[in-house]
This record gives sequence, structure tokens and C-alpha cells, in this order.
Amino acid sequence: MDKPKILIVDDDPDLRRALKIRLRANHYDTVQASDGYSAIAVAQKEQPNLIILDLGLPAGDGYVVLKRLRDSDGLSDIPVIVLTARDPHSNEEKTLQAGATAFFQKPRRQ
Repeated sequence: MDKPKILIVDDDPDLRRALKIRLRANHYDTVQASDGYSAIAVAQKEQPNLIILDLGLPAGDGYVVLKRLRDSDGLSDIPVIVLTARDPHSNEEKTLQAGATAFFQKPRRQ
């Protein structure tokens, strides 16, 4: 049986690497994208079971990516978890209304 595949979309290579290690240790396959443009292309090619999406991305922020995913016939049903450093008070409701499945705030760096 194939492992569930998760697309990690974040411009921070250290965070992508950390998530990849953690997810693979828990028996998930991962694919990655570092900007909004490549996120859509990778999602179309790989058809992941879940997308972890940052909001602060180059080449189309997370809201643009989320809208494009929700407007795409082949991608609209993929659950999207938003993982961002942006303020939850002004972004959580907005992301959920835009079609995200869940919203989590990244831990603050020390």
C-alpha cells in the first residue's frame, strides 16, 4: 500500500527539512515547494493527500495558492493545513473561509 503523500509549501528550507524528517518518521511520503507558483505545479503533478501551506510565500502568497487550489477541479478536495507565523487573530478566520481545513501558528523563533 502506498504511503499518504504530503506537500509541504514553505519558503524556509529549515522548516521544510524538519517537517520532512518528522513526517517520514511517521510513515508519510513528502514532496516540497518553496513558492506559490511551484506549489500549484507540484500539487498538480503529485496529487498529494494533504498540503501544509505557509501564507508568506514568494511568487504568490498562501492566500493566492489556496484560492487556486480551491478553484482547480483536480485539486479542490485536497485538505490544506495553513502553518504560518502570521497573527492568528487576523488570519485564522480568513484562511478557514478561503477553504483551509485547519490553521496553526508556527512557534516563534527564540
